Amino acid sequence: MKGKGRKLMMAATIVFSLIAFVTVAGSVYRAAYLKPRRERIQPYGRLVGVDGRLMHVRAMGSGKDTIVLLSGLGVALPSADFAPLMRKLSGKHSVVAVEYFGTGFSQTTDKPRSCRQYVEEIRAALGQAGYSAPYILMPHSISSVYSEYYAAMYPEEVKAIISLDGTSTAYYAPMPSFVRLVLPIAKLQQATGTTSILAALTANKKKLIASGFTDKEVDDLVTFAGFTLNDNVLEQIAKSADFIRETMDLPFPTSVPYFKVISRQTYETPNKQLKMTPQEYQERHLARIGGHARYEILDGNHFIYQNNADRIAQIADEVIMEAAP
Repeated sequence: MKGKGRKLMMAATIVFSLIAFVTVAGSVYRAAYLKPRRERIQPYGRLVGVDGRLMHVRAMGSGKDTIVLLSGLGVALPSADFAPLMRKLSGKHSVVAVEYFGTGFSQTTDKPRSCRQYVEEIRAALGQAGYSAPYILMPHSISSVYSEYYAAMYPEEVKAIISLDGTSTAYYAPMPSFVRLVLPIAKLQQATGTTSILAALTANKKKLIASGFTDKEVDDLVTFAGFTLNDNVLEQIAKSADFIRETMDLPFPTSVPYFKVISRQTYETPNKQLKMTPQEYQERHLARIGGHARYEILDGNHFIYQNNADRIAQIADEVIMEAAP
């Protein structure tokens, strides 16, 4: 028994030593190589002042109507992630991707995260970049919640909303406690370089380039993926349910056209966190928006814009034409 105990202790020591070595090596690799590499990447667009800090805005096209792209949770570099869709849309329209504080090339902020704060920051960034309302908001995921809040507060500034697999504001549930427990672990993984290594291993560069990304955009996406989590993003994740609660009782203005693009995966895959079918989840959301809300289901996963840029561009043309005075 003593011999077995010594062997187990030796095995445990080896395992812990390997973990310590990998952790230290990953941290050094991240700090010495990845961080300087990230800092050398220049912003794609303009840095504009908002509340004493800098937000990044990438623009394409010079059309009459301005489409504003807003990212979902955990997208490290929205200005690159939206690039193929931006190129499709920019043939006829002005297209702007706004990077929230804590994402992409934007700095971080001390301002608490709330729907109102996000909306005011979007408005300020667009104004500083020289754009004028009304805008066609094209939000992905949680940004659909901010967009609904925007439309409810400033209906005259929103010409239409085209939601890309947006989060429903018809269903509220408190954030599961396990999410708050996982976030510090995810931040630790990032600090040790694990997230960066996984991003490099899982990125299918050939497939992404075939979807319309450039070599540089793919490389930059992989680099930024290891620096996603900061205090602003962690707060955004932790408060995502609160954002829904802030918005769900605000009547959506009937004067604002609303079109929801739903991914087939989202529409057909049951979610254990919901107390309803995925179809009912979507139906309730559209009913909350009102009888004028329309939708279309497209093949693909939650990041529906990455493989449906052509159809989304067509939908945008149709919605903008119908919304024209």
